[in-house]
Amino acid sequence: MAEQQDPFREIRPYKDQEVAEVLNRLLYNDELISAITGYQFPNASKYLGWLLKPVVRIALAREMGDVNNVRDFQVLVAKYMEKMVARSTTKLSCSGIDQLDPDESYLFISNHRDIAMDPAFVNWVRFQYGMDTLRIAIGDNLLRKPYVSDLMRLNKSFIVNRSATAPREVMKALTQLSTYIDHSIVHDGQSIWIAQQEGRAKDGNDQTDPTILKMFYMSHRKAKRSFSEAMGRLNIVPVSISYEYDPCDALKANELYALQQDGEYEKGQFEDIESIVKGITGNKGRVHVAFGEVVRGDFETPEAMAEEIDRQIRGNYHLHSSNLIAAGCGDETSAEEQAEFNARLESVAPGAREILREMYANPVMNQRKAKAQENS
Repeated sequence: MAEQQDPFREIRPYKDQEVAEVLNRLLYNDELISAITGYQFPNASKYLGWLLKPVVRIALAREMGDVNNVRDFQVLVAKYMEKMVARSTTKLSCSGIDQLDPDESYLFISNHRDIAMDPAFVNWVRFQYGMDTLRIAIGDNLLRKPYVSDLMRLNKSFIVNRSATAPREVMKALTQLSTYIDHSIVHDGQSIWIAQQEGRAKDGNDQTDPTILKMFYMSHRKAKRSFSEAMGRLNIVPVSISYEYDPCDALKANELYALQQDGEYEKGQFEDIESIVKGITGNKGRVHVAFGEVVRGDFETPEAMAEEIDRQIRGNYHLHSSNLIAAGCGDETSAEEQAEFNARLESVAPGAREILREMYANPVMNQRKAKAQENS
């Protein structure tokens, strides 16, 4: 009965009336309190954790005291986001946002470079322009710990079920996700962020997986809508996020090198969490968020639509000094910028250096191809 009344209960973000219960659960989650204590007091927590954890819990309870709904929680998150932007970026800019209607809901399909920061930066620039924040798609592979799931769902994230393996389970999960995305945009008037492919583009090649678009269409078959008609309901807007420096570039290059050499790469148990932390706290230099135009047109296939999304994402990608230097066209970049890029190359094993260089050069090559297609 509950599932019929709320068919998205297991995957949707938390509602305002659920916030108090979730916050109380978080305050008494020892694993979360230990993690915060270790982060705030990296040395002292090893020996005085028993003394510091109650203090951290009290401080957290005080900070959460005025949080009564999802917006209150996001305003609290915004305070930390502001500090993170100030500490880890030298400049944050955006383009195309003036073409968006603040009262309209969109499905933002974005390139994917950083697990946490891609949607966070899109959310932040919208927040700065007085626009409503987004519902964010996040894979359940990143939500193995209950407190992480709670925190993300408080922050308007919804769950993409990637752990289902049986064909019937997979079909059910994808149909539910497709229905939720359509319901969110058409009925709730809530915009959504989702990556253009599962997993980050570690080699710098931004490419839309047509499977994502097929998933969007699944819930429209019973209504006998055409693919083009179904996609038109979603107001799809391609988004290009570009980082002057990727805090995880060395990790990505070493992983790709291991795959190249050994044919396989075994991910560590907490590697995703380490990547999230590094991505949030590491130096990013300049960051640019480019919003494209709403995708319009009679696209008969997911593949045809994916090509148009790629054209916009690649064409709108803001090229930084790091990209130009890597592509061998950085004549106008400064000696300091070139030294910074060379230092990043030298931070990885010799065999991984060419991979890291290509990671930054690929957006330049892809943009050239996108421009050539436009002119042909």
